[in-house]
Amino acid sequence: MPFEFDVITLLPDMFDAVTQHGVTGRAHKSNLYRLHTWNPRNYAMNHYRTVDDSPYGGGPGMVMMAEPLDKAITDAKARQGEDGVSKTRVIYLSPQGKRLDHKKVLQISQLDGVVLLCGRYEGIDERLIENQVDEEISIGDYVISGGELAAMVLIDAVVRQLPGALGDTRSAGQDSHTDHLLEYPHYTRPEVYKEKPVPRILLSGDHAKIERWRLQQSIGRTWLKRPDLLAEKYPEGLPDREKELLEEFKQLRYRVVANQLMDNTKEQEQ
Repeated sequence: MPFEFDVITLLPDMFDAVTQHGVTGRAHKSNLYRLHTWNPRNYAMNHYRTVDDSPYGGGPGMVMMAEPLDKAITDAKARQGEDGVSKTRVIYLSPQGKRLDHKKVLQISQLDGVVLLCGRYEGIDERLIENQVDEEISIGDYVISGGELAAMVLIDAVVRQLPGALGDTRSAGQDSHTDHLLEYPHYTRPEVYKEKPVPRILLSGDHAKIERWRLQQSIGRTWLKRPDLLAEKYPEGLPDREKELLEEFKQLRYRVVANQLMDNTKEQEQ
């Protein structure tokens, strides 16, 4: 059964970017997931199709009204139920939510479907959130104009985890953050570009040495850029093998930096 996404949005056409292009477009064409949009304006109570009003207590901007959203979510959940979805959640894309990470993406991908609520304006009537929303998710500590882009990020991340979505079944398992490690660097032709060659070990054909180098690079990059991930993966400290790889990485890096400093000094002296 395909994974079911139902999206509550004032801008349904934005989601053509998901269903028609790239990995998510191919997965949609292969029926690995289905995406339905629900426009709250279709549930508005007047002929102006009003879905927002000024906030009680004053303040700038407008607030999305509870009733149109409530009816749209109810219909979305009913549609999923009719299609056999037994495990679903209503997720509100909000800067106040818990930050989306790989662990949460995997949890969502194990469901049968989700209803994604995309806010606009200053926010949504709190009573709707209390009555209909199961959890709030943020894609980062910043504010964007609406929940649509955040919903598309979540959809893309989840679709990548669906069996058959990626051409190579190993791809999702090798992504950055999959195992609390950042991904190793990649190279392709030409062999030398702007006087920088591909690391020789990648041309050796020795798969065991290549795998060791890639693990070392992943550990080293994580140490450089996201040491917090290393602490999460190894709360009691690095195992002996990983510690040895990291020490080698550090020594190589220090050597490269030292050589660069020497070269810069020589150029200045000349």
